[in-house]
Amino acid sequence: MTSPASPADAFEGMTLDHIRFFVEDTAVQQEIFAGRYGIPALTAAETDETSSIALGAGDIRLVLTRPLVEDHPGTAHLDRHGHGVGDIALRVRDARAAHERAVRGGARSVSPPVERDGIVTAAVMGFGDVIHTLVQRPEGADPGALPGFTPIPGAPERAPAASETGLLAVDHFAVCLEAGGLEETVRFYEEALGFSVIFTERIVVGEQAMDSKVVQSASGALTLTLLEPDLSRRPGQIDAFLKNHGGPGVQHIAFTAASVTESVAAVRDRGQEFLTTPASYYRLLEGRIELARYTVPQLQELNVLVDEDHDGQLFQIFSRSTHPRATLFFEIIERLGARTFGSGNIKALYEAVEAQRAKDGSAGA
Repeated sequence: MTSPASPADAFEGMTLDHIRFFVEDTAVQQEIFAGRYGIPALTAAETDETSSIALGAGDIRLVLTRPLVEDHPGTAHLDRHGHGVGDIALRVRDARAAHERAVRGGARSVSPPVERDGIVTAAVMGFGDVIHTLVQRPEGADPGALPGFTPIPGAPERAPAASETGLLAVDHFAVCLEAGGLEETVRFYEEALGFSVIFTERIVVGEQAMDSKVVQSASGALTLTLLEPDLSRRPGQIDAFLKNHGGPGVQHIAFTAASVTESVAAVRDRGQEFLTTPASYYRLLEGRIELARYTVPQLQELNVLVDEDHDGQLFQIFSRSTHPRATLFFEIIERLGARTFGSGNIKALYEAVEAQRAKDGSAGA
């Protein structure tokens, strides 16, 4: 039986609540998420310190926050990193207990538990300057409701079951860490938030190398792919991200889709560009994997990659970054039974990004 003092007990059933982005212009970022990915805006909030818009579809909840004052944490985030993820909020059954257990496990408290509109929140530091807000909602409450937010005229009353492009949920976050920070970060998630390591890999591509560990919450609902560069090898995309981003942060967010081909085609038709894949990849594909869904021409036409593990297959593609620093980007993924991150999964991302960097001379994807 789990001890009352165990962090795993406090985080049993934990899920992703929402992702908060600090942005310079909410309208511009809303157009990307709503216009390209089909995730509609639902509610908004204005205070003396911030202007925010909340978007949602399926289990995806995004909050775009523009700080209005110099001493807001979002202002420092924008100055150092440009727009990006500042908060990965975690839904828990008891925010007060979860905050206490996290701090006991080594987390640094950002804000103590407070209750507003029936929602209890608290916050702790995560990696870099990204925080984790712990969110406790009343039984049966709207999973997208946020204190102080009111409906946008003409917007859906609740988030639709999927985005207009067929996106359903957040599959995982990829996080770039500075060299030497991987083990410390893994230990933090294990001891403070009850995560476990589900996959470990060293990726070597030519003269570059990086180390990766995937940590997952006890519920299986939250997955972070943690990456650090090998400084003894030639600098690559992880080094470039850390330099351009100004330290550790979220490199990409993966959205799940019911049909990767339909979603990618829909997002592409709305103006989003994706990384391209060499034709040689698809020439070798038939001999490497017996496809459980789709055909090689279908995947090649959309530049979709495929990987396989003992449980099944997954299909994925990575967007070209629209970030001014070429840092943050997104992934669309469909899983057919596959649960882990096979070697081809992470390596395919690395190789695709490196190929694009070599092609256009950019610092990121």
